[in-house]
Formats: sequence, structure tokens, C-alpha cells
Amino acid sequence: MKLSDFSYDLPPERIAQRPVSPRDHARLLAVDEVLQDLSIKDLPGLFRSGDLLVFNNTRVIPTRLEGRRKTAKVEVTLHKNDAPGTWRAFAKPARKLKPGDVIEFAPDFSAEVIAKGEYGEVTLTFSQSSTDFSQALERHGAMPLPPYIKRDEQPDSQDRHDYQTMFAEIPGAVAAPTAGLHFTPDVLSGLSAKGVDHTMLTLHVGAGTFLPVKTDSVEDHQMHGEWGEINEATANHINQTRRNGGRIIPVGTTALRLLETAALEDGTVQPFMGETSLFITPGYRFKAVDMLFTNFHLPGSTLFMLVCAFAGTERMKAAYQHAIDHEYRFYSYGDGSLLTKNDAS
Repeated sequence: MKLSDFSYDLPPERIAQRPVSPRDHARLLAVDEVLQDLSIKDLPGLFRSGDLLVFNNTRVIPTRLEGRRKTAKVEVTLHKNDAPGTWRAFAKPARKLKPGDVIEFAPDFSAEVIAKGEYGEVTLTFSQSSTDFSQALERHGAMPLPPYIKRDEQPDSQDRHDYQTMFAEIPGAVAAPTAGLHFTPDVLSGLSAKGVDHTMLTLHVGAGTFLPVKTDSVEDHQMHGEWGEINEATANHINQTRRNGGRIIPVGTTALRLLETAALEDGTVQPFMGETSLFITPGYRFKAVDMLFTNFHLPGSTLFMLVCAFAGTERMKAAYQHAIDHEYRFYSYGDGSLLTKNDAS
């Protein structure tokens, strides 16, 4: 498969810069053999009693920092915690940074560069304890918004609220599981009244979410690992739902990837704790999930490849063109879609 197989043209004005308020007033495109233009509030009518939604309860931490190396301004976005006090980060400008340099973010908060990688990546070590480090991030860090959300300065206080789902509980993500941003207590109440249940897993979304595929051949792309956990109670809930005839609907590609990582060939989901680097492309056989609620994804991205694998490439290209033509809002702060699995894809 070629990267060009997953391209499409998106007008810049279709990229949402702020979410709709209230969150559940966003639009919803239901993608099956026919397309339906709906709203998030219509979700309960699309499910059956006994279905189960699976949410990601990761919490985004404010890992975007501004500091100085001597007199030069440096911006870093922490993206992977390798060890206590040690983080991999994307830095701008990274070219002049070298091991031994110290970046000062505040009088009591600094880091030393201990290694350099490719694509502007550096490894930083912080001297604070875990508790002090977390508190320093909360004081000095900003939300690590994706680059297509534009701000005159740093992400603002509104983003601290907007870029966090109502389920956010376990700190560790450097990007939001954005499909969950659409859900509100009112939507959950409507789903519950319909007999639709929900459960939680944790996948700490990493910076791989933002990294473009740079290889012409899709198969040559290397996925970044992300840490996740499905506990025994969640696994049992999912497996019992399936035994009872209910459908499993992950909310977001992050939840889907972790479920598929933990699933046996017969669809049974096992408890799981560790990293997943599962890369889903057309031809993949889904084992654990029946539908997918998700946002609209970047052209040529691993996430667009995933939804093409799930619902069919031609169907998804047609759905995205429909969304563009009908002025849906795209990406993290945009509208949502509900996909039915195409077993013939």
C-alpha cells in the first residue's frame, strides 16, 4: 500500500480551532451503507440495549514548555517518560541543542539535555521528585495541542478545559483521546436510558498521534509505542457483553487499538498492561470490536488508515468528501463519526 492511497484534500477552514459548546451539540456522521447527518445527541438512537461503549480514561498532562538555553528561547513538548525524571521531547530549535545544555523553564524548574535523536527529538532529565515535577508542570506547562490548532501564544486556560474529556482520570497522555471530548453527562444519561452501558480502559496517547507517515510504502512505517492497561474487571465486562449478544463500541482509535492488542483470535479480551505499537491498515481482521465512534483524521495519517481498515477505504473516502461538502468540522476539536464495521473491507 502506498501513502498516496490515503490522501484527500481538506480546505483549511474545515479545521476546527475551538470545540462546539456545549460539547454534545457537535455534528455526527453515521457511516454505514448509507450516510446519515445527525448530531451527538442522536447517539442513543443508534445503539441497542446491551451494547457497551469503551472509553479511554487517560488524562492529558500539560507537557508543552517554554524555556531558555542561556539567552536563546527554546520550546519543548515532552512526549515519552522513559524513566523517573527522564523524558523524550520535541524541541524547537533543536539544531543548536547539545548534550550537557541546560534549559531553564522557571527559576526552580530546569532540565539537562542528555541525548539528541532524529526529527528534533531530545532526551531531557529533570532533577525534581515525581511529585515536585508534576506540580511544576501544572504551574509552568501548557496543553500540548496538535500543530493544526493555532494560537497566537501558548494554548490558553480554555484549552486546559476543552482538551480534556469528562472521563480524564489517570495522568499520562500527551494528546487527548479526542473522540471522548463529545460526551457529556446528558449524553451518558440518554445512553443509559436506552440500556447502553460503558466501561473504561487506559491508553496514554503519545506524540506518535502527531507524527506524519514519512515512508512511501505504508508497511515501512514504524509506530511509536504507547502504554495502556485493561484491568480484569473491564475485560470481564467486555467479554460478558459479547456473550450476551451486545456489541462492543470503542470511543476513539486509542481504545480500539488497545482492545485489539489485548484480544485473542476468538475475540476474547484479556487483561493487559504494557506498551502497544499495533499498526492497523486495510486487510487487518478485527477481533474485539463491532462499531467505532471517532473524529475525522488527517490525510495520510495512521488514524485515517485505521478507519479505512475498519469501514472500507472507498467508503471512508466518500464519507470524508461528504463531510467536507457539508461543512463538518475536522480533527481534534471537530465533529464526530460513528462507523459500522465493513467485514468485506
